[in-house]
Amino acid sequence: MDVAEVLADSLEADFAEAFAFDSFNRMQREALPALLEREANVVASAPTASGKTALAELAICKALDSGGTALFVAPLRALTNEKEADWDRFEELDYSVYVVTGERDLNPRRARRADILVMTPEKLDSATRKHDSRRYDFVTDIDCCVIDEVHLLDADGRGSVLEVTISRLRRLCDPRVVALSATMPNVDDVAAWLDAPDACTFDFGDEYRPVDLHADVKTYTHGENAFADKYRRLYRALDLAEPHLREDGQSLVFVSSRQDTVQAAKKSRDEIAERDIPMGARGEYDFHTDATELENDTLRKSVLDGVAFHHAGLSKNDKDLVEAWFKEGLIELLFSTTTLAWGVNLPARCVVIRDTKYHDPLEGEVDMSPLDVLQMLGRAGRPGYDDVGYGWVVCDTADADRYRRLLREGTEIESQLADSLETHLNAEIAMGNVTSEADVFDWLETTFFYERGQTRPTKYGFENLDRRVRDAIETLVTDGFVERDGDGAGDSDDARNGLEPTALGRLTSRYYLDLETARGFADCCERAVEGTLDEATVFEAIAKAGAFDSVTTRQAERDAIDGVLTGQPVGDDIGSNGQRKVLAILRSEANGTTPTELRSDAWAITRNALRLLAALRAFLDRFASGHDANLASRLEARVENGVDAAAVGLTAIDGVGPGRASKLARSEIHTPADVRETGVSGLVEAGLDEGVAERILESARALPAVEIAWERDFPSTIAVGENDMQTVTVTNTGEAARAEVRVMVNGHEMTSTSTYLRGSEVVPAAVFGSADHDTLELTVSVAFPELPLVPISETRTVDVE
Repeated sequence: MDVAEVLADSLEADFAEAFAFDSFNRMQREALPALLEREANVVASAPTASGKTALAELAICKALDSGGTALFVAPLRALTNEKEADWDRFEELDYSVYVVTGERDLNPRRARRADILVMTPEKLDSATRKHDSRRYDFVTDIDCCVIDEVHLLDADGRGSVLEVTISRLRRLCDPRVVALSATMPNVDDVAAWLDAPDACTFDFGDEYRPVDLHADVKTYTHGENAFADKYRRLYRALDLAEPHLREDGQSLVFVSSRQDTVQAAKKSRDEIAERDIPMGARGEYDFHTDATELENDTLRKSVLDGVAFHHAGLSKNDKDLVEAWFKEGLIELLFSTTTLAWGVNLPARCVVIRDTKYHDPLEGEVDMSPLDVLQMLGRAGRPGYDDVGYGWVVCDTADADRYRRLLREGTEIESQLADSLETHLNAEIAMGNVTSEADVFDWLETTFFYERGQTRPTKYGFENLDRRVRDAIETLVTDGFVERDGDGAGDSDDARNGLEPTALGRLTSRYYLDLETARGFADCCERAVEGTLDEATVFEAIAKAGAFDSVTTRQAERDAIDGVLTGQPVGDDIGSNGQRKVLAILRSEANGTTPTELRSDAWAITRNALRLLAALRAFLDRFASGHDANLASRLEARVENGVDAAAVGLTAIDGVGPGRASKLARSEIHTPADVRETGVSGLVEAGLDEGVAERILESARALPAVEIAWERDFPSTIAVGENDMQTVTVTNTGEAARAEVRVMVNGHEMTSTSTYLRGSEVVPAAVFGSADHDTLELTVSVAFPELPLVPISETRTVDVE
């Protein structure tokens, strides 16, 4: 069925050029009427590599044809980038594609004007929570939402995010939903959740695979040494791949980490030579020349032997070349992480899953999800080249039956919402979507959790659903996230069941926190009010956050952790090795001295810690003081940039990162004020290029610049029993910013003023002749809660006579 003809008959615009092929396959043809001739929601389950992406593109074309906006929800951030590159075809048709992820600065104007938005479930969740802001209002203008890999509803942690976000989006703007999935036994449950009629629900079985799949399990003998076990599994994988490699067939081997892809490729080159397997393209001069374009030295040497590796850490250039050469057959054995299974369609005759477990920086050692396993095996078989694809799971004997059962029966998709019900319910109340107990039940009825509970009431505890919901509400009320509307008097439903968010509940939702972490942050705010907040308390609050509950410590890391924490204050409630590990990484990252043994997990832990530090800063700003929030802001900047406490203010200057901050600090330039004072010539002497120095000076001048002036007749002495009401003038000669001005007497706060400091602010500074003190020490301090500037303070001493 010709693409151009079909689209010309169904749509007004010519969208044929948006497709990378000329004719639709059998599966795509069967779904065409539902996608193009109807407006209803669509759910399609089909084997990996059967052409589901075209269904997404058809739905997008229909939305664009009617002048609408399409949203594509991709399961991984890496895949959003792939879609951006792949959908240049839409750009050539004058339709704009805009990717919204946490790693990019959002341009709301571009997002608002985009024809196709691409987002992850997590970013969509964040955006829909803030839909009533000018920054994220674009998310309420979606006409068609395509969910790629909807079976990720079953994924731990992430599944509940996808579930509640799609339910929320449907309530916000009711877009047409097109949900695509790998093969799943209970596709009807997903269809019922999304209100897709029977005519728009498709369960394409293995007969729609372009190539038959032979999948099985192979075991290996598990030893005591995990490192040696990797090589046992590698040799097993090579045993399975070897027959295909000898017949010029390609093999794709999935391993658990980026480093393992490299090490496995290195070892395999030696083993292939030992086994005398005829591979490699060293005799092909053109390929030898092309290989010099690779940026990774190890990869450049490896590809000439027909062996390569692929992971998200490679440059785009290297990934593109590896993918192209694998498709051309120049690379015959490719080692990859799981990202390749979800992203690029890169099939091979033989697929081997060498590792069924992997180390997650936040979770420790975990099993590959059943969905990942099936997705990886689905890459076996090259359409047009192979009659059969071969997929193998290499695992310990103890796990063999579990994987055989998975291959034979598949896995039903379950809701994961029950595990985080209170957290998601708090978010709905905070947004105003749920305002009463009755609303809670109405909200639940929009979820996959509710739909699945109708099918399996015992598994989901639906016999006691009322109690479960009311317990969740009571938890939120008792812990201060929600309050009941009214005093509860009387018999009306409004008096008993109205629900309103508290400031704590709103902040918890806004910063995407689980309830236990929010409770810990609230405790930290109480410490701040008591005057006991310090760097150690802040870092320990982050280390105890729920996001790090599953962090584990490997044997090789323990000495490094002890080395970082020895001599440092560590609270008694830092009990687990995982918390100690997070604490050690935070402390060492803040000083730019992270030990080598901790660096492999430091990136993931630090990214999460920065998000949590920003949240804690907001908590302290709301429930404690601007000075306390400023402390969190400075620690956030130190963890991100690896600079010491004295120089952290430099990171507030645009263009000053870790390297330049360290360079300036070595020249005794520690603050933006020092930068302004030293000028361009001093910055050049410190080692900066003149052009850079000029830009940094200009940026420093844009920051707040505070001067504190005491009254001219401010007393140096005061008699016992007398008092003198004085004033202090605080002037900001730089950019205006929100500030807190605090007056302390002998370490006790007398006054505190929060203000948007522009120009001058006069604050009272009372001098009391107390018989309890021989000396009064008055300190005026100015802190900026949202900037990592070291507070500016001045002190005067008054003798009491």
